[in-house]
Amino acid sequence: MKFATTDICDAHEDLIVKGELRVATPIFKSYGALTQFHGSAVTLKVFEDNTWVRTLLDEPGQGRVLVIDGGGSLRCALVGGNLGVLAEKNGWAGIWVNGCVRDTAELVQSKVGIAAIAIHPQKSVKRNVGERDLVISMAGIAVKPGDMIYADQDGILVSDKPLI
Repeated sequence: MKFATTDICDAHEDLIVKGELRVATPIFKSYGALTQFHGSAVTLKVFEDNTWVRTLLDEPGQGRVLVIDGGGSLRCALVGGNLGVLAEKNGWAGIWVNGCVRDTAELVQSKVGIAAIAIHPQKSVKRNVGERDLVISMAGIAVKPGDMIYADQDGILVSDKPLI
């Protein structure tokens, strides 16, 4: 389904004013094969540990978007090429990372949307620490489980309800 975040913003200015449609701070770059993606949010909070990222991406994605609050860390990557392949294989629409990714030559081959702050060659540690399905705050906005995520070349939107 084609959409444009600019058109969504223009059509729903009232929801932006009410806070029901939120615009993420524009600090994210696209790294997946799909530059446009949308789906229901599954939230995850981790810090420099991607154990739970793999666990969630191993579940059926059902067109959802994994939203990872990695605390904005620029010291290691939370998503790499193998996880991009796993996300595509299991039907995830996208991955939005408040942190870094790696293996960008592999990620761009994965037919999934991937947005992150930056790239970093170092992998994360494995401590099996994280929390899922909670309200997280990243990029200046709140994201709740089940919120609708809309991402394209112009930005990332979070809506309390489906808009397209």
